[in-house]
Amino acid sequence: MKKIIVYPLLAIIVLSLSAFAFHKFYMGVYQVNYAADKKMIQITSRIFVDDLNKGIEKKYNKKTFLGTDKETAADVELLKKYLSENFTIKINGQTKVITFLSKEIEADDVLVCYSRIKDIQKFTTLEISNAVLLDWNPEQQNITHISAFGGKKTVLFTDSSRKEVLKY
Repeated sequence: MKKIIVYPLLAIIVLSLSAFAFHKFYMGVYQVNYAADKKMIQITSRIFVDDLNKGIEKKYNKKTFLGTDKETAADVELLKKYLSENFTIKINGQTKVITFLSKEIEADDVLVCYSRIKDIQKFTTLEISNAVLLDWNPEQQNITHISAFGGKKTVLFTDSSRKEVLKY
């Protein structure tokens, strides 16, 4: 009698725990810092590289190999294009050019990208639009930490919330 109860119970527990193990986490983390002394905004993006490759492939119908030995200069150019179309910043209502500086792989699965906006004086509004990977996966979430004028704010960008205006 015990076997009739124990085995199904064990099966339910194993299946429940394995469901957690197979559920993928879709999150990007962005840091936007205003460096007043350098008159620039510094941007660091941390994105799961496999998701980024899939998102770029879906958008441009071209397979990329970012973060692998097969990565090409064309892959990096598509990355720059993708980021420029999906992550934008307006300062006092004016769109600013974000310059991609470099990238590196962290922990074997996270692509860290470094960018900046130069010649930024004091501002009163900062509008950030972050739709990175939201077109590929509606479960994607992009946490963005903003540091400016001695204060810190955090914004969560999702499929239903892709833009935020911060006032200083």
